Amino acid sequence: MSRIDESKEFIPVRIAVLTVSDTRGLAEDRSGDTLVGRIEGAGHVVADRKIVQDEREQIADQLRAWIADKEVDVIISTGGTGLTGRDVTVEAHRDVYEKEIEAFGTVFTIVSMKKIGTSAVQSRATGGVAGGTYLFALPGSTGACKDAWDEILQYQLDYRHRPCNFVEIFPRLEEHKRRK
Repeated sequence: MSRIDESKEFIPVRIAVLTVSDTRGLAEDRSGDTLVGRIEGAGHVVADRKIVQDEREQIADQLRAWIADKEVDVIISTGGTGLTGRDVTVEAHRDVYEKEIEAFGTVFTIVSMKKIGTSAVQSRATGGVAGGTYLFALPGSTGACKDAWDEILQYQLDYRHRPCNFVEIFPRLEEHKRRK
């Protein structure tokens, strides 16, 4: 449900998109395209876009590089969240998280249940925070990317969303690092 306070000014967020796949290139990356279209359509900025293989260290290294980049506020990855042996995106995300946003996976499962029923149990979507950057790992299907953006992220990444959103607490994500 949208609760947008139109009296507040929209603040664009800089979002990097990471596709995790052993077989896709940019030409075949429909899930990445879906995310880019929605990000730009909402008025945000695509800060960068890459494709990496299903290798835990490669994924974590790319996440770390973007976390260190002050031009990236949010990272959304797609792919590698399933149950097979090659699905290591969730583990790579957790390698870099300082804090996990546990409710993200729960809310994503609730949204997915409405669309795909009990098959939603096979997704391990996750979210977290590291270095003042939000990170979200989504399944590799275009439907899952649409659901996560349309039902969760478009609102939480909109400063005008009430009663609260991720954008308004950006300045406080690293307050634990300030000297007292």
